[in-house]
Amino acid sequence: MIHLLHRIILVTGHYGSGKTNFSVNLALACRQAGKRVVLCDLDIVNPYFRSADFEELMHCRGIETISPTFANTNLDTPSLGAGLSAAIQQPEKTVIVDVGGDDAGAVALGRYAPEIAKGAYSMLYIYNRYRYLTRKAADALEILQEIAAASRLRHQFIINNSNLGEETDCQVVEGSFAACEELSKQSGLPVACVCAPRAIAGELSCGQPVFPIDLYVKKPWES
Repeated sequence: MIHLLHRIILVTGHYGSGKTNFSVNLALACRQAGKRVVLCDLDIVNPYFRSADFEELMHCRGIETISPTFANTNLDTPSLGAGLSAAIQQPEKTVIVDVGGDDAGAVALGRYAPEIAKGAYSMLYIYNRYRYLTRKAADALEILQEIAAASRLRHQFIINNSNLGEETDCQVVEGSFAACEELSKQSGLPVACVCAPRAIAGELSCGQPVFPIDLYVKKPWES
């Protein structure tokens, strides 16, 4: 799946779709593939599930991070300084941007749209069949379109990240295939991969690449 993506990777989706957990896993996979990686936390909407919380893990793996100035405090000010702009302009680096949920979070991304659109980029729509408001393909498509409008950028791929957290098994993942295929049909976007917990990734039967993931993001009361 990684070989399909451009150097600038924008991770968007509905609240609770698993954007941050996917972003962390993607950053680690890109680093393991030998890329110089920068993980940018642009999720200024949800203070509980943010890439900024994984800075220590990222740094231990040789991954740079860019976070809002007041990340990990009770202030949520959308200030990234010049960090993201500088990273975008460095062609030797793979930049993964964890964008806030829905169109509200994508507004912050729109600030960087002119810089991003100057070159090639991959904007991903993280789809979770089991989240409220995205159970039907038409509803998920509406959110996708709202994100694109707010960010002033275009999606290229859908990532099927349908899961129920630690309760995810093969039946849960496979139960999302039909709905995701319908979303792909309605949006005209291809499905780049299906995400699955690493323990069951080899057991899935599907026509798309499977991206094994580990569960890094947990609810506050589980941390």
